[in-house]
Amino acid sequence: MRIAMWSGPRNLSTAMMYAFANRADFAAVDEPFYAAYLAATGLTHPMQDEILAAQPTDPAEVVAYLTGPVPGGAPHFYQKHMTHHIFAGMPTDWMDNMVNVFLIRHPARVIASYGLKRENPTLDDIGFWQQADLFDHVAEVHGKAIVVDSHDIRHNPEGMLRALCAEIGLEFDPAMLSWPAGGKGCDGVWAPHWYESVWKSTGFAGREGPLPEVPEHLRDVLEAALPHYKRLAASALKPA
Repeated sequence: MRIAMWSGPRNLSTAMMYAFANRADFAAVDEPFYAAYLAATGLTHPMQDEILAAQPTDPAEVVAYLTGPVPGGAPHFYQKHMTHHIFAGMPTDWMDNMVNVFLIRHPARVIASYGLKRENPTLDDIGFWQQADLFDHVAEVHGKAIVVDSHDIRHNPEGMLRALCAEIGLEFDPAMLSWPAGGKGCDGVWAPHWYESVWKSTGFAGREGPLPEVPEHLRDVLEAALPHYKRLAASALKPA
């Protein structure tokens, strides 16, 4: 099984990667299109030189890796993807043979968290419209698309992971509920900048509090992202 997990940034995506990577039957890869995205867009990101040196910048080369032999000969392959890394002209037909799952989070929480690491995120930065486009593609090809909300995972990790495993035809493994603190072998080279909090974790964080207040100058980003979030949220799995 090859799972392509699609989310925007600051969306519980690294914790979900750790959950699957902690299973003995999974290999995992962290944002394999990141260098290709930076090379194609010319955007400036933290640790940009290190990222461009660490990954292929040709999307076709990345696709060959994702669809080729599973690293280490593992039975299953978990792929953590950022939706905004899929830019115009990139191939998407490879997705049709993946188990695609869409990990969502309320945009107010995403904007607040992203702003702590990179100032003034734009709508393009946080991936909501791109996620909606990919959701529509998967739904058209497969007749449905699987959605999980990070809020529900933090509220009930075991129930939500059991529901997700049942939905995709995978046996639940309790190893998914905890992991050792510190960096992981699957981490991308950018981890020292972005993963400080999750490196301190040994499992999913507890329930989230009230929605954060979004600064006035980012309200337009919030309002533009909300319809995409709400549309996918209507299809979200419920806990087992």
